[in-house]
Amino acid sequence: MTKAEFVELVQKNGNFESKAAAERAVKAFTASVTEVLTKKDEITLVGFGTFSTAKVAAKTGTVPGTTKTYSKPAHTAPKFKFGKTVKDAVC
Repeated sequence: MTKAEFVELVQKNGNFESKAAAERAVKAFTASVTEVLTKKDEITLVGFGTFSTAKVAAKTGTVPGTTKTYSKPAHTAPKFKFGKTVKDAVC
């Protein structure tokens, strides 16, 4: 599904008067989630899921089939865990 198709779905499900209004709602949601995650906080939407961050340790290894090595520094990664309602709906 493309972003444009998703905006149309949000417009239909949210009874927005226009696609522009639905697109503003989608942008507001994604910007808000991004803002919370940059503060290393988490958001729980009961039934839907939880947006959070996780610390990832530094890693080194070799590229398969070669003798080249690589290293990846420690960083923070975004995570999402689906809620029971979504899991039950998909299965």
